Amino acid sequence: MKMKNYNLGDDFDRFPVAMAYVPWQQLCNVYEDLDEALQNGTLFPELNKPFTGRRCCK
Repeated sequence: MKMKNYNLGDDFDRFPVAMAYVPWQQLCNVYEDLDEALQNGTLFPELNKPFTGRRCCK
């Protein structure tokens, strides 16, 4: 199987520059139980956003 060449070469200038918006996060709480933090993948409960398997838009 031949791999596709994704080299942009001279066409790189035709792509727009991206802009990101990252809101300030105020992390006030931490998990007291470090095992719970490890299971959730974060020390901060505010960042615990479990995957529900659904789309956010209709």
